[in-house]
Amino acid sequence: MTRRRPRGLSEADRALWRAYAKEVVPLPGRELPPEPEAPPAVTFVAAVSAPRPAPPPLRWTLPEIAVNAPPPGLDDRRWRDLRRGRIRPERTLDLHGRRAQEAHAAVQAFLADAYADGLRCVAVITGRGSSAEGGVLRRELPHWLNAPDLRRIILGAAHPHSANTGAVHLLLRRRR
Repeated sequence: MTRRRPRGLSEADRALWRAYAKEVVPLPGRELPPEPEAPPAVTFVAAVSAPRPAPPPLRWTLPEIAVNAPPPGLDDRRWRDLRRGRIRPERTLDLHGRRAQEAHAAVQAFLADAYADGLRCVAVITGRGSSAEGGVLRRELPHWLNAPDLRRIILGAAHPHSANTGAVHLLLRRRR
């Protein structure tokens, strides 16, 4: 329940009250209060302030893609299906035997073509690499996917099998 704000009398109500109070005869030993004087008219001067600079425009950026991390905006069932390999890739890119620069260009062209063709799921095979940390292509792929030109078309990325970390399935956004 909200509390009511006390209301003051309007000018018409005050005038009516004063007219009624003039007819009242005061009790013996008491006098009528004097009529209030009209308050002086107050004029307001608008303060001139310096114009504020416009705030910088807000830029919304997509969150980074992390392989095997659920992306925002994707329902749990679709994410679970992608992660478990139930969504079959419609096209595959094998990067075995390529150098990093060649592989980067191939990934960009492959994903742009797949998106233009309206594909939803594609596979990129980087290989596991021979070192303990994994191969160069496997380490670099998440960085390539987070580039602005590719990030806007990729919804999520996952290794379809926990035993095979050399392949990544990518779920692409729908074309609008």
